[in-house]
Amino acid sequence: MRAKKYLIAANEIKLLLTDWDGADGCIATDRITVDGLPVGYMYREKPAEGTEFEGYDSGWRFFAGDEDDEYVDNADNGGIYKLNTICNYSPEIIPFLGAPYGSAYARDENGEFQYEPLERADEM
Repeated sequence: MRAKKYLIAANEIKLLLTDWDGADGCIATDRITVDGLPVGYMYREKPAEGTEFEGYDSGWRFFAGDEDDEYVDNADNGGIYKLNTICNYSPEIIPFLGAPYGSAYARDENGEFQYEPLERADEM
């Protein structure tokens, strides 16, 4: 595994998510945290119960939107973060974080997030 050079150093992370109540872990790709692209696609799935991450995982998954399956399938291309950390990379995600499991949002041609329901959302 290569050493990652994050775009925002840990000591530069500001508290942006001030009123979040609940699990605050998430997954994001290096296209956001290392390469500095904004969040372009995000979805929220129901966290797996009975795992070591229970109570920590918010269910949010963040992508720049240009990652292919091969990139995403390589665990070295992403990481587990606090939601507040990813908010520092793309603060415009904050209003969407309270969305229910099964929600997804993608940026449109104007850079605005649009709702995109996930297939089988009832299982998310």
